[in-house]
Amino acid sequence: MKIFSANNGLRLLFYSFVLASCPPAASARAHASPPYSVGYYQQTISGTVSDTSGPLPGVSVLVKNSGISTISDVNGNFQLRAAIGDTLVFSFIGYKEVTRVATSPVMAVVLQEDAAQLQELVINAGYYSVKDKERTGSIARITAADIEKQPVSNVLATMQGRMAGVNITQKTGVPGGGFDILIRGQNSLRGEGNSPMYIIDGVPYSSQSVGNSLTSNIIPGDANPLSNLNPQEIESIEVLKDADATAIYGSRGANGVVLITTKKGKAGKVTYSGSLSSGFGSVTRFMDLMNTPQYLEMRTEAFANDGITQYPANAYDINGTWDQSRNTDWQKELLGGTAGITQVSLSASGGSEQTRFLLSANYRTESTVYPGDFEYRRKGMRFAVNHNSPDNRFSLSFTGGYSLQDNNQPGTDLTFDALRLAPNAPALYNPDGSLNWENSTWDNPLRMLEGKYTSNSGDLTTNAVLTWKIWKGLAFRSNLGFTDLNYSESTTSPSTIYNPAYGAGPEYSSIYVSNTARRSWIAEPQLSWEGQLRDLQLKALVGTTFQELTNTQLVQSGTGFTSNALIYNLSAATTKNILNNDRTVYRYQAGFARVNLNWKGKYIMNLTGRRDGSSRFGPSRRFANFGAVGMAWLFSREKLFTESTILSFGKLRGSYGTSGNDQIGDYQYLNTYTSTGINYNGTIGLQPSRLFNPDFGWETNKKLEVALETGFLKDRVFLTASWYRNRSSNQLVGIPLPGTTGFTSIQANLGATVQNQGTELTLRTINIDNGAFSWITAANISFAKNKLIAFPGLESSTYSQQYAIGKPLNIVMLYEYTGLDPETGTYQFRDVDGDGVISSPNDKKYIADFNPQYYGGIQNTFSYKGITLDFLFQFVKQDNWNPNYMLGMPGAMVNQPVAALDRWQQPGDISSFQQYSSGTRADVLNAFSRYTQSSAAVSDASYIRLKNLSVSYALPQAWTQQWKCRLFVEAQNLLTITSYDGADPEFTATGYLPPLKMITTGIQLTF
Repeated sequence: MKIFSANNGLRLLFYSFVLASCPPAASARAHASPPYSVGYYQQTISGTVSDTSGPLPGVSVLVKNSGISTISDVNGNFQLRAAIGDTLVFSFIGYKEVTRVATSPVMAVVLQEDAAQLQELVINAGYYSVKDKERTGSIARITAADIEKQPVSNVLATMQGRMAGVNITQKTGVPGGGFDILIRGQNSLRGEGNSPMYIIDGVPYSSQSVGNSLTSNIIPGDANPLSNLNPQEIESIEVLKDADATAIYGSRGANGVVLITTKKGKAGKVTYSGSLSSGFGSVTRFMDLMNTPQYLEMRTEAFANDGITQYPANAYDINGTWDQSRNTDWQKELLGGTAGITQVSLSASGGSEQTRFLLSANYRTESTVYPGDFEYRRKGMRFAVNHNSPDNRFSLSFTGGYSLQDNNQPGTDLTFDALRLAPNAPALYNPDGSLNWENSTWDNPLRMLEGKYTSNSGDLTTNAVLTWKIWKGLAFRSNLGFTDLNYSESTTSPSTIYNPAYGAGPEYSSIYVSNTARRSWIAEPQLSWEGQLRDLQLKALVGTTFQELTNTQLVQSGTGFTSNALIYNLSAATTKNILNNDRTVYRYQAGFARVNLNWKGKYIMNLTGRRDGSSRFGPSRRFANFGAVGMAWLFSREKLFTESTILSFGKLRGSYGTSGNDQIGDYQYLNTYTSTGINYNGTIGLQPSRLFNPDFGWETNKKLEVALETGFLKDRVFLTASWYRNRSSNQLVGIPLPGTTGFTSIQANLGATVQNQGTELTLRTINIDNGAFSWITAANISFAKNKLIAFPGLESSTYSQQYAIGKPLNIVMLYEYTGLDPETGTYQFRDVDGDGVISSPNDKKYIADFNPQYYGGIQNTFSYKGITLDFLFQFVKQDNWNPNYMLGMPGAMVNQPVAALDRWQQPGDISSFQQYSSGTRADVLNAFSRYTQSSAAVSDASYIRLKNLSVSYALPQAWTQQWKCRLFVEAQNLLTITSYDGADPEFTATGYLPPLKMITTGIQLTF
């Protein structure tokens, strides 16, 4: 964990301040006269001070029991008058103090970060920075030290299990796939209205996916917008959670804010760094499915139960058409491959005290576990420069990054086929290597590999910050940002996906193409002031925001080609259609202010206000006011505790405020028309697509939090406990309309209120730290409850089967499974309305809650000399869909879990599964259909996962001389402990590849 701000600019400012106030010892002047006789010091001791990242400027070097001292310069060099045998003390904020005896005229000292100095941690709060001990808001943080240990491609994966109140779910193991992130629960009834705000180096980055529905067959949901960002380039990630932390972002902070800070240059000689890692990925676990003898036993019994003695002609698995001695594990055959992973990173960093720079480049490639040649590639460059004027009154920082993504995947995920195919299904290939269609008796699953899903993107993000210190304590700052994203994707269905016996040629081939361009800019002029009035420290900030986001999209399709080689050329298609062609502009304008009061360093108050304007609302409802107050009492600074040897830090803080939400899409209030695409007498017609309603406004989220932070034994044990309650009202949803209006709904504010309430606990302990060996533990756990506390007219609305008062939003209404009838061998369900018929919706009253009851992680870091072992266990307590929901009816021509062998066979049997059937008996079929929509289809999906494991060894400096070399092994999703019967408990979307286990080895060189 980085204890001091990773931005070396802060070190240089500190260094410059010390230089200005304390003349260096090198000038032969000491802070006090030495208590020794004149002439005793005839020796000059010099050397360098560094940390694990390079030279360390501003380090205080003191001759013990003497007034002689100096500080290290911009390159980490120092020199002072001392004698051989004297004891030198090296100290710097955020690092462990080092005491060394001068045994030679030249010394090299390496300082280690001090995890116990948590209170001095400088946190990025967005528009300002604040010491951890003085913050009044709830902010979670991870740094490069944690991020770099994970062999993942998406930055959100690095946050899983490491932050209280931040629940992240990986949706697929396909490279470039999406993640779901919820910060303190779901606030909006609209699924698309719960995304947090992303900010990269001060520039807002849209949380809206750039992907189209073209991804649906290979990637569930949408591709995540942060997949363009290389995690290895990130210095820190801060997540703002409560009202005090998020209110300064107004409407954009309703669902939390994710601040991403990339790495910056460090002063000193130019340092070059490079790393290379390579490894593999594979499916973590497979379902325990039937083998051929078990499967054929099931099928034989199913036909017998149905009274069928002559097997149908299409029952190829059992009527002798297919070889009944074949036994194929289709999960291993279709998903059991190895994905290759390679990553290369290069960087150069250096500069003077006034100007520092960083230039980096990266390349990552990742193949898939599917058969065939599919690959994901990402490459990019990033540049950062920081400049301070000689008098430090003017500063300029600029960061820019550009990344390219190329993703080539099959058009369809093969997971569904891998779970359902009969184990005695035919071989995939003929002896000549062509696909085997087994005389048209099956659809070879590899046919789907002929179709491709491809996506390409180019993403530019730039930011410039200009700061001018006008007068003592008064500064002007301007934040300017620009982003430009171009994204294209396509999915193809060539005629080769069809059985050749059908005679389908390229005239049946088709392609869908989507091109999206997203461009945004932001300008934020700000004025800040700091002052002191006796014991009261004042800080004030006022500023404005101007932002514009332009999004254009063109979606087209083409059908019928003369050759499949022309399938990517739309002009060669016989039939061409434009499915969507639009351009939207979003404009946002706001003014904000912050006042911070700190009295005697013990009592702190933070007041924040913001007035937001959004183009997504009607002219009379565009502006709204948001604000928050945060307070903190550092009670450990009271006289009662100052002499305590046990309590080293104590803070009680609380906050209350409001933020808004405008994530509804553009032009929702207008009366709009869209093209029908239908030619009538040579003219393409228009049709109404939205009703006019200028009166709906902002969703409002009211947030309340109380927290206690305590440190014991010089902060070797640090515990934070927080309780929060967020209430989101004035929900923006579609109000149902009668069908006679021609519209199913109209966008409006609904008087529904959603509440998220929970408790978060974080604990950090320094178990052992004796210099050579250290052991640090960090743990967090979150208990969260989401519920709908108000919804006028819910029972009579179309939402009555989707929501329930007093229940979470993420629920499903199901039949209540009561067991298996031992006489008939069919599933039974509760007849809620007592009418003697099981029907929907009257009997669908069982509520399944898919929200996690609690989640968290436990991390341990062991260090011994140059060896570091770090591992993180992630845990989640939850319910989710089980294989009963995903797979077909036992007895049909689909494979089943081995557990399905526990079935009913004769009257009186007590078993888990009903009698087998091939699907011809209505009573059994109807019972199974209800079974998949009942409480029996939901089960415990809790798990404990070894989320990350990292082992590294830094070669001794004596071996490598001027070089630094680190060898490492990193693993992700290494082990999962669960009672869940499905393939993976994290994300149970039907038929999609689960998250992969990844193991890489690598080397990092710095010189």
